[in-house]
Amino acid sequence: MKPFTERAVNIIANIPPGKVMTYGQIAELAGSPRAARQVVRILHSMSEKYKLPWHRVLNSKGEIGFRDEEQMMGQRLSLEAEGVHFIGNNRTELGKYQHHPESEWNTN
Repeated sequence: MKPFTERAVNIIANIPPGKVMTYGQIAELAGSPRAARQVVRILHSMSEKYKLPWHRVLNSKGEIGFRDEEQMMGQRLSLEAEGVHFIGNNRTELGKYQHHPESEWNTN
């Protein structure tokens, strides 16, 4: 596994229940600030194998990224079960729920 991928998997695996992170935030902490789309690919291909809490990762606006209604509802219900509340259909308040593990993962 490449170093970026390994760091991203570790970051995602350590998002606590009731908290969320963004694709870009994970990419930056993993060492490649412009690799948000790579984080999407990691989630898509490795969530099951590594039992990643994929549902705790949102886009930069705090929104669920799925457009498919069934997938969107699955993610929303998983987050609501952990105490995350939504504004409207698919957006949450990042200021309240965003996890900031910078001190744990900062490589500087």
